[in-house]
Amino acid sequence: MGRRFLLGQPSMKPRESLARTGGQLLVDALKVHQVDLAFGVPGESYLAVLDALYDARDQIRFVICRQEGGAANMAEAYGKLTGRPGICFVTRGPGATNAAIGLHTAQQDSTPLILFIGQVGNDFVEREAFQEIDYRRMYGQMAKWVAQIDRADRVPEFISRAFHTAVSGRPGPVVLALPEDMLTETATVADTGCYQRIAAHPGEEDLRKLREMLSQARQPFVILGGSMWDPEACANIRGFIEANDLPVGTAFRRQDLYDNRLPNFSGDVGIGVNPALSERIKSSDLLLAIGPRLCEMTTGGYTLVDAPRPRQKFVHVHAGVETLGRVYQPDLPILSGTREFARAVRKLPPVESRPWKEWTRAARANYEEWIRPGETPGDVDLGQVMVFLRGRLPDETIIANGAGNFSAWIHRFYQYRGCRTELAPTSGAMGYGVPAAVAAKLVHPDRPVVCFCGDGDFLMTGQELATAAQYDARIVFLVINNGMYGTIRMHQEREYPTRISGTELKNPDFAALAKAYGMHGEIVERTADFEPAFERAWKAKTSALLELRIDPDAITTRTTLTAIRAAALKNKKA
Repeated sequence: MGRRFLLGQPSMKPRESLARTGGQLLVDALKVHQVDLAFGVPGESYLAVLDALYDARDQIRFVICRQEGGAANMAEAYGKLTGRPGICFVTRGPGATNAAIGLHTAQQDSTPLILFIGQVGNDFVEREAFQEIDYRRMYGQMAKWVAQIDRADRVPEFISRAFHTAVSGRPGPVVLALPEDMLTETATVADTGCYQRIAAHPGEEDLRKLREMLSQARQPFVILGGSMWDPEACANIRGFIEANDLPVGTAFRRQDLYDNRLPNFSGDVGIGVNPALSERIKSSDLLLAIGPRLCEMTTGGYTLVDAPRPRQKFVHVHAGVETLGRVYQPDLPILSGTREFARAVRKLPPVESRPWKEWTRAARANYEEWIRPGETPGDVDLGQVMVFLRGRLPDETIIANGAGNFSAWIHRFYQYRGCRTELAPTSGAMGYGVPAAVAAKLVHPDRPVVCFCGDGDFLMTGQELATAAQYDARIVFLVINNGMYGTIRMHQEREYPTRISGTELKNPDFAALAKAYGMHGEIVERTADFEPAFERAWKAKTSALLELRIDPDAITTRTTLTAIRAAALKNKKA
């Protein structure tokens, strides 16, 4: 079977007729599968791969990261942005354990990712050698497939299976361990062809039943979510929704699946959901979930939709057969990839939508009211900051963020404009924003990238500013500093009011830290100062960081720490 080459470059001599080391076979396999970027932290356990990457440096860019958690998050962000498996290389033991956070995010977010781990040689296995771990046991619950390549002649086979597994069905992470001696062993073996994504399609009977259920509805609602969407799929699903005049919301941290400015968009169905939207979903008579698992965050702790039998008619579309019926029993389960489903329903004749015309308009009115910020404590009002940014940022801007209460302002007040403009972890992993933003800028150097971080969130992976500087990735970082682990403090005040323990933070001067990396840095302490500071950051010739110092009392978009504490104390007295 002939090889495929990137950029149409011909082969001078068929490599499959030559003896190659395991490391060379692996890198040649990555080229076959059209890998252009790999993220990692170097380790002596996979030197042979690094050496082979040297010969492939014009085709595969190896991005040197500062910590394996950052590298894994970059690979996960690459998978979200492209739909192709993100590639991450780490060394054994400590490197592999650091990378676990990115792997867990890929698993919960259904993102294709392949993690390669250098491993002790086969002659040292099961001796608890230096940094030895059995990765099958370590990662067994967090990955779609975990394996070790013990023979060089099986490298093409294992790599092909890894790519197919990562992207097919419900996408997710794959882990391959690479024993040192295998990587230097030679073998003569043919290359495979490039992988192909395998996805189910909705059947004619599925589509007929869906259209029949829709025609009988009076208060339908659509929730979009899941992974592997692309611009074509988003355009197709928009066509279906507009043709049938359906109200649509997006699952937790999937807001970029539908342009938030369009009249059918009703809001994000996630943490801190609009109460009016929550009631609308509960009172719907047909719920069509296209792509999401309907996880804890999207369902408000499995209360927004009754489990196991929803009160309304329920259609669930998902790429993984193991997900359909796992928590919620659908009236119509449809096993299908999101792209395939969107393409199919776009061709369906629309039904009569007059029965829910006012229902759809009311949903939009509720959303428009929801995104008008009220007053918040302190001199920096994040609501007004978001209003400015949603009017200022170009449509193609990629927004990356980690996890924490600060993100509620983005989800509520920013408006995402289209597919693949949001990078955020549905797993709720802190430290995601900075590495994700770096990956986004390397994948799309021509697009603006803005990253939001909390102060605690930023310091978990902030060292990847060095990676941004090393690769001249011009990103605007916004660090929201309230001097505490805000989400945990909020829960603490609700459950144990006034008993503050383990949540206070003494932070560095984040603007000065940015300057230490050779970047533009400023501190913003008043709302009026944000706009001119942002314009300076936007025009900087390097990455820029703005530290926004906010009042700790401004804990969410809807209430304050003071109010939460007062309510908790009142309840305790009662």
